[in-house]
Amino acid sequence: MSRRNEIYMLVGLLVLLVGLLYFMNRGSSPDGSGVVAADGKFQPLDVREPELRLDLLAKLQTLEYSGTHRNIFIATPPPPPPPAGQQANQPARQVVGPMPPPPPPPLQVPAELFGYELMPKSGKRVAFFTSGDDVLVVAEGDTFLNRFRLVRIGNDSADVMETSTGRHAAVHMVQPPPENQ
Repeated sequence: MSRRNEIYMLVGLLVLLVGLLYFMNRGSSPDGSGVVAADGKFQPLDVREPELRLDLLAKLQTLEYSGTHRNIFIATPPPPPPPAGQQANQPARQVVGPMPPPPPPPLQVPAELFGYELMPKSGKRVAFFTSGDDVLVVAEGDTFLNRFRLVRIGNDSADVMETSTGRHAAVHMVQPPPENQ
């Protein structure tokens, strides 16, 4: 190794040693104790048996706020409360802003339930629906008309769910028209 490389290595090790000493001593106090106190008058409390003061907590829980209730995000002060006689004469407050959308219309199933049967082998119930001229045989849990699922079959109605929205509807059993004899 050349003399020049040895000098570079020695300077690098010296810089590394100074950096290491700086980082090791930067957290300690000037007196070397390692504890830094902001105030020399500090005296810790002499508490022999600390207990939770349940009586003070119960007192805090019974307190109610009696001040003015206002929106903290509005800089203007709230309007003064109206006199006691004027409260009955004020009209009801009207909602300002966009109206909420109307609720969706009730679910209409384009089929009529005209009967059900209990399958002897499997024990599943099967419902019979008419949709126009078509007769549909649908078991519980099956989908029919490409968008409805038969959830449950009762004695006189069937619970049907629309698969796209999850809305339910009850399809009541229709009585057959009386036969003319």
